[in-house]
Amino acid sequence: MSEPLAPIEAGSLVERLEQTQARALELGALQPIATHESLIPDSGVTFRVRQVDSLARKAAAKARQGGPRPGPGRRASPFLPPEPDLALGSLSETHFAVLNKFNVLDSHLLMVTRQWEDQETLLTVADMETLAFCLGELDGLCFYNGGAAAGASQSHKHLQLVPLPLAPGGPTVPVEPLLHTGVGEDTTALPFPHAFARLQGPGDAGQPDALELQRVYLDLLGRIGIQPVEGEGGPWQSGPYNLLVTRRWMLAVPRKAEAVDGVSVNALGFVGSLFVKDDDSLSAVRRRGPMALIRAAAGAAVDV
Repeated sequence: MSEPLAPIEAGSLVERLEQTQARALELGALQPIATHESLIPDSGVTFRVRQVDSLARKAAAKARQGGPRPGPGRRASPFLPPEPDLALGSLSETHFAVLNKFNVLDSHLLMVTRQWEDQETLLTVADMETLAFCLGELDGLCFYNGGAAAGASQSHKHLQLVPLPLAPGGPTVPVEPLLHTGVGEDTTALPFPHAFARLQGPGDAGQPDALELQRVYLDLLGRIGIQPVEGEGGPWQSGPYNLLVTRRWMLAVPRKAEAVDGVSVNALGFVGSLFVKDDDSLSAVRRRGPMALIRAAAGAAVDV
């Protein structure tokens, strides 16, 4: 990075986020993508499906950055160096925080590795330390798209964080009713392949323990069939997956397909928040049903 980033001290992340977002909007550096929202009830969940108005602008900008997936040996990244008007500052010796330039949700934060790491390498203790710090500062939902087939649009490793609740006037996340009806401590009523764990410790307040997060993460990956594979830069994942983490729970989902019926699915789809690009895609969600769609993305048997 060309310019050193100011450190984000404990207790200051939310204020830094609000200030950076306001300034970036004023300067035009932050370019929110306008959406129309549809509520689609299905299988005990009210899915929030946002139809995007202007994905073409995002696609064109990504093309100017050299494309989302650099080829072998390339290290193109839209994050290095971070755009100054979007950068919040340094989170640690290994990560910095930057706003998602083309955000759909307000206060959408990216936690990016300072040095190149591929999005398909496994999360490390350093990643979990960063995640734990940010969740300790902001009661939010952290998510990770493990590879292009899991919805990752950039191959430089980055975790993402959005504040909770995902929308006012409802549950913290749309699938929350299905997270609390399982028989056991770490079971749910979610009808797609997954592994789930309730987190012990601070919960609603305070910073989670990074080593405990790492232990739970690796356990969940094993439960969905994702194994470490040795490769350049450390262990890589044996297959695509999504990870979602709050102060209270962690959810891992294996991926079979990046898109179903032309509808792309990232990690947020598995907590009931989908994004579609046009009327045809919205019709596809309604026709198939959002739960059947994310079931297929996770590799569940096709409903007939």
